[in-house]
Amino acid sequence: MTVQPEQETASRMGCWCCGSLYPEAELVRLGQHPEVGVCLACARWLQRRALARYDEHHPTPAARARAAVQAVRAAVIRKGWHERGVLGALLRRIDRHLP
Repeated sequence: MTVQPEQETASRMGCWCCGSLYPEAELVRLGQHPEVGVCLACARWLQRRALARYDEHHPTPAARARAAVQAVRAAVIRKGWHERGVLGALLRRIDRHLP
């Protein structure tokens, strides 16, 4: 049995969204609540959810385009295409660059 140095375990914090442990440099802190840390992947997901909610209340052509992208994203996930070898890798790569 090995014991990890105290500084390594203390520097890893839990994401308040997914619960995974991350180093402090990979967490985003909320302004008025610095105790809340969200990992970068969850922060991206939250940004998409916030933008979708904003678009619901402020319909614009850009909002409709983002809704269409989200509908396609949901269909790809529902059909499991994002988990298919080369096609899945390509779809995940494209998804990183979409709103």
